[in-house]
This record gives sequence, structure tokens and C-alpha cells, in this order.
Amino acid sequence: MKKILVTGADGFIGSHLTESLVREGYQVRAFVLYNSFNSWGWLDHSPREVIDNLEVFSGDIRDPYGVKSAMSGCDVVLHLAALIAIPYSYHSPATYVETNITGTLNVLQAAREVGVEKVVHTSTSEVYGTARFVPITEEHPLQGQSPYSATKIGADQMAMSFYYSFGTPVAIIRPFNTYGPRQSARAVIPTVITQIASGKRQIKLGSLHPTRDFNYVKDTVRGFIAIAKSQRSLGEVINIGSNYEISIGDTVNLIAESMGVQVDVITDDVRLRPDKSEVNRLWADNSKAKLLVDWEPLYGGKEGFKIGLTETAQWFTDPANLQMYKSDQYNI
Repeated sequence: MKKILVTGADGFIGSHLTESLVREGYQVRAFVLYNSFNSWGWLDHSPREVIDNLEVFSGDIRDPYGVKSAMSGCDVVLHLAALIAIPYSYHSPATYVETNITGTLNVLQAAREVGVEKVVHTSTSEVYGTARFVPITEEHPLQGQSPYSATKIGADQMAMSFYYSFGTPVAIIRPFNTYGPRQSARAVIPTVITQIASGKRQIKLGSLHPTRDFNYVKDTVRGFIAIAKSQRSLGEVINIGSNYEISIGDTVNLIAESMGVQVDVITDDVRLRPDKSEVNRLWADNSKAKLLVDWEPLYGGKEGFKIGLTETAQWFTDPANLQMYKSDQYNI
């Protein structure tokens, strides 16, 4: 029985990952951001059978002492803790350096000192910037088109430097655009769904022309676990994506179709990225994941995407879930 530390366990992907690990029988320590409300984020909504088999550590990824304490006694670290909202990175870039780069350094240094078996560091498809070629392989150049992506590039390079310099057992998972239940409304799919579910038929959005490779959260979680288990992933960067490209505009149409409504889209200038910061095209080559860790999406292609969107919409339209979102406000 491996003991696994999940940083960022209170977040969207982290909570789903934590629940899956507990259900698979792992001992899990969930690192959540300390706050005076004693909130565990999305873990507060986890089933009782998960909570009862979970150890929660409240701390701050920017604190090296707390990180080392959290890691003590753990075999594997799945490092997801990060600031991820791109618009907020324009607003407060220093916090992204502190959390994403320094926080990752704290994890790596503690892993080296404690002697864990493996660290899986979470990257993002945003590090590629606008695609120079498609589908995007792991050899694609890295382009920091936002403060967020720049800090994730820095964190990725820090992780690999520890692998090369000190033999720290690091693997990097690079998920493309994950979506699903619990995602923040700052992301496009929850933004559209929550506006429709709240009765709106004129949807406020930013740019419609960029393309994305959307990956359902269940597939992303499977990718984390596959990379964590495989020795072949050590020292590797591995894309986790669906290998299916679709524009934001066409995504809106699929969501509306799945929810049985017709909508019009209004461009909301505040939601637009600066022109040179917009990532216009993302499309994952996932062949390396198939080759090294035997992972491939269960929700791939247009039909798989439609199934994932339907499951996501069903969760968001539950009144108990919808009331947690402010669909009438833009959330950076």
C-alpha cells in the first residue's frame, strides 16, 4: 500500500484525483490550502467513505517547512498545487512566481531530502503557447504567452533540473484543457453551462476562434495514476490530451445542443486576453502517453467530448451545485 501526498487536493482536478486514489485503496494525505474557515475546498463535498479514509494536511505550498512535514512518510507525491487562472496572472504575477515556481521548488527540495519514490509534477498545455505545429508533441517549443504559462514553464524546468542534477525521481504530466464537474466558472465550459442553467440565452464570452483539446477530468485523473505507477515515466514529460481539436465557438454549440437550447454569444471585452497573449490553437499528440504508460482517453473524439459535456452539464444543473456559482459575474 503506497502512501500518496496530493498537493492541491482541494481543487478541481485534485479532489477528483484524491477520491479516485482512496477508492483504489491507496493511503492518501491531502494537502489543502490553510484558511481560517477550515474549508477543504471541493473535498468538503466528497462522499463520507472518502473522507473517512483520508488524512488532510492544511498548509501553504509556499512554506518549505510545511511542505516537508506534509511529505514525511509518503512514498509518492502528486503535485497539483498551483495558481492557474490566466486573467488573474495579469493582475498579480508575483503571486504566480511564489506559488508555481517557489512552491514547486519546495516540493522538489523536500522530496530530495525525505527520499520519496516519485514526484509527479503537473504542467499545462499553456506552456506550448499557440501551436507552431499540430498535433503538439512534447518536443514542441515552450512559449510563455502569459505570466501564468511563464511560471509553469519555470516550474517544469525546475522539476527537470532536479531530475538531471540530483537524480530526483520526477515525471511531468502535461494535461491539456481539463473540464468536468467542479471546475471553476473562470473556464469556458462551466461559464457557458452555468449561464444557460441560470436561464440566460445570450451568453457572454471572450474569443470564439481559438481551438482547444478538451480532456474530461476522469481521463486526466487516469493519466495521473498511470504516470505515477509507471517506471517508464521517470524523467519524461507526457502529454495527456484527447487528440481532438475544436474551436470555442463550436464547443458552445455542442453545449447548447446537449442542454437542448439555442443561444447567442455576446463578446464581453473584459474576457478577452491581450492579442499577443491569446493561445490560438492547442491540439495534443498523445502517442507518448499510449507508448510509455498505456494511457489513452476514454472520452476522446467528438462523440466522447459530447458524452463528457453531457455528464458535466448534468452536474452543474443540479440546483445544489449551481447555487455555488455566480453565473452573472465574470470571475478572473
